[in-house]
Amino acid sequence: MASQFTGSFTQQEALPAGAVDAAVAVLQTGRLHRYNLTEDEIGEVSALESEYRDWQGCGFCLAVTSGGQAMQIALRACGVSAGDPVLTNAFTLAPVPGAIAAVGGKPVLVEITEDLRLDFDDLEQKIEASGARVLLLSHMRGHLCDMDRLVQICDARKVLVIEDCAHTMGASWNGRRSGNFGKMACFSTQTYKHMNSGEGGLLTTDDAALAARATILSGSYMQYERHGAGPDAEAFAAARLDMPNCSARMDALRAAILRPQLAVLDQSITRWNERYQIVERGLRGAPGITPITRPIQEQPVGSSIQFRVPDFTDAQCQTLLAESAARGVDLKWFGGQDPSGFTSAHGSWRYVTPQNLPRTDAVLATLFDMRLPLTFSTEDCALVASILGNVAETVAA
Repeated sequence: MASQFTGSFTQQEALPAGAVDAAVAVLQTGRLHRYNLTEDEIGEVSALESEYRDWQGCGFCLAVTSGGQAMQIALRACGVSAGDPVLTNAFTLAPVPGAIAAVGGKPVLVEITEDLRLDFDDLEQKIEASGARVLLLSHMRGHLCDMDRLVQICDARKVLVIEDCAHTMGASWNGRRSGNFGKMACFSTQTYKHMNSGEGGLLTTDDAALAARATILSGSYMQYERHGAGPDAEAFAAARLDMPNCSARMDALRAAILRPQLAVLDQSITRWNERYQIVERGLRGAPGITPITRPIQEQPVGSSIQFRVPDFTDAQCQTLLAESAARGVDLKWFGGQDPSGFTSAHGSWRYVTPQNLPRTDAVLATLFDMRLPLTFSTEDCALVASILGNVAETVAA
């Protein structure tokens, strides 16, 4: 029988020494606001924007206070207003439909497949039935759908795509970075994401007009020319007076601690995927457990792992959850009646009109999720997989 696991699923790695030094340097200046700069000073936030633009391979980048704010700003910049239908995944986390509701839109939830990706047949039907012209696509838990087909479907129907890349920073489809398929893309630097500033977000686009609108929305106080990865001044001619100030600027302290993390992000992605592969191999063949299949075109960032137990009853799922916890393994279950921590399902979003989603409900009923922090060693990952396999075997029996 596998041993007890004693590690923490919520403990992140310490920030690089360079991030600590950069934070201290910013604090010593007292200039934390992104625009509180000397005349020729670039500033930490502008430097982060230009560095992330270059790393992502996009045209423009804007740093904001959170991934949720990035989504709200992107929706507003793309013209979503009160009463507009907006398509999104039926399986996602609450900030995604929350962003739609916050700008007055009406979420139209699209079914998912057993591999946690958008059901394209349902997407086509929902586009036709709702008349929606925007899809806020959540790459939920790091799973990319067939992005080539998605773009074909949406382009043919004149549906604008905004990508929520909170779980796919650095992932790619056929060698093309997540976030470079839609009109705009939103990233998160919240503690449990791929770079850690506590809270924070990044918004990217290749469209100068959208970048200008987003910059004014973020609260630039007409200081948009001080941005490190923004469009030329002429792009702001209309946006500067048309867009409200939503006060969602990233501050210099958060930008300062993100820049050193960005410098080592590719190495971090390699380490996450190494850990993911160990756990996935350990779960394959375990009684009752069905890991999520990943297409060959997808290059993921394995900072979490999901699996289904399709033959388990609710009672067995609850037992799996409890017995794993007793052995030190912290699972999240999407089939529970009430939200738990960061985990929720569409039935608990009372600000969204209830919708009939039988396929999604069937998937979520037996879906489990687990973080894989970089504080885990490869030996830890093997132990966690062994414990899960052992517990599943016992529950299945």
